[in-house]
Amino acid sequence: MSEVYWGGIAAVVVMYAAFLTVGWLAARKVRVGSAAELILAGRAMPLWIATMTMTATWVDGGYLLGTAEGAYKTDGGIASGLQGGLCFGMSLMLGGVFFAKKMRAYQFTTLVDPFESRFGKPWAAVLFLPAMFGEVIWGGELLMAVGATFSVILNMDLVPAILMSALVVTAYTIVGGMWSVAYTDAFQLALVPIGLLSALPFAMDKVGGLDSCVQQYFQARSAQAPWSLQQTVAWWDVSIMLMLGGIPWNCYFQRVLSCRSPETARWHSFTSGALTMLLTVPPLLLGMAAFVKWPGDQFPKLQQEPFLTLPTLLRHLTPHWVGILGLGAIIGAVSSSYSASILSAGSMFSWNVCRRLLFPAIPVWRMKTIIRTCILLLSIGAVILALLAKSVQELWFFTADLIFVLLVPQLVYALFDTRANRIGSMTAFFAALVLRLGGGEPILHMEPIVPYPEWFAGFLSGEPAAWYEMKNDFRVMLFPFKTLAFLVGMTLLPVVSRLTARWDPPRPLMRVADEAAM
Repeated sequence: MSEVYWGGIAAVVVMYAAFLTVGWLAARKVRVGSAAELILAGRAMPLWIATMTMTATWVDGGYLLGTAEGAYKTDGGIASGLQGGLCFGMSLMLGGVFFAKKMRAYQFTTLVDPFESRFGKPWAAVLFLPAMFGEVIWGGELLMAVGATFSVILNMDLVPAILMSALVVTAYTIVGGMWSVAYTDAFQLALVPIGLLSALPFAMDKVGGLDSCVQQYFQARSAQAPWSLQQTVAWWDVSIMLMLGGIPWNCYFQRVLSCRSPETARWHSFTSGALTMLLTVPPLLLGMAAFVKWPGDQFPKLQQEPFLTLPTLLRHLTPHWVGILGLGAIIGAVSSSYSASILSAGSMFSWNVCRRLLFPAIPVWRMKTIIRTCILLLSIGAVILALLAKSVQELWFFTADLIFVLLVPQLVYALFDTRANRIGSMTAFFAALVLRLGGGEPILHMEPIVPYPEWFAGFLSGEPAAWYEMKNDFRVMLFPFKTLAFLVGMTLLPVVSRLTARWDPPRPLMRVADEAAM
């Protein structure tokens, strides 16, 4: 193994010191005795900082590494590379159209509050679980992304890289909460275009320039077998999941609810969505350059671990100083999103479980302690997960998958259906969960157990066997079972609610608590 690049590590240490400094300065905006300041920045966040922090949150390590990975993979391509960034950008815009203004107008504190208002505290605590686990899984994916980048560019072991990143981000998040996260996000977001745009000229020079790279890329892709109908359907299944599954995240609504007004909340969703889609271009082009430079088996390590595409390119196709700038882009993207994920998960647990359900009379000073303790514990959980994960893009997509199937129907009907009740919510939740897990999940080493292609053989093109494919000795289903599970949840919740209204009268949607109580 090559020597550790100590000069690069020194540059990274300086970068992390800058993050801590910005976070500490921003923490001084937190008013003494106010837990609401930690969670929602006192609902005083201006449009520009809200846009920056939301864009920085969505443009994470999985976004950058996953986009390059998708463009590079043999079974990927432009459609695969663009999928995550464009779909998550669309999710922010859809959130702005349908959800942001209403959530802010009701002055909720977290994503779980409308569930509590409509379905009651105990069931809201259950719905909180996928929301929290989604944030923690996402945090693990982020740390995995930065650890992999450190190991390739700096020859640094994975474990200390993950621990150092988690320690710094957790520290400033605990101290300043939302204000620290928002201002460091703005600083970190600026590193992304600087780092990746600095790398583009060098990478393109190694493959004959931008025009040559694009031409060679599409020529090589056109020589590959075109996608089958089944693969196209599977792509749309995932795309719908990403667009809708990117909405019911507390880290998104935490920024919505931190805005100064409902209109600001809506506009911040539109502008951050547009920026999120725009920033897909640099990592996509770098992934294309890697594909042209190392086609087939010329770089066996990338064939085995395609999530290392972006850091490998930065290491081998750019000067060392440019590689460090690229590393800074990934560190900035990871840090901004990781702070959002652990603050979001800690906020939901401390507010909806500890304050609303278990200890309603808890004093404000202890509430702040609980928030900070939850952030620390959930950060530890994300670190453990990062050390066990295998693929950045798969983990990135799985988090949205979990939220899409289980929580999108719950949020839609909690906010907009006056006749939705708890029995309908429970029925939809468990039915969607069973149908989703029945389709299998490679990350959890679960083979498909519900034979969807066989069940729907009369409606499908081709034999049922054509709706399965093997990936890494694992059978994966191409049938759109994610969308099916979502549609079943969307159908069952209103139907069952109306059928059971006599035994479980619907609750009105109301503000969960006055902010002064925090």
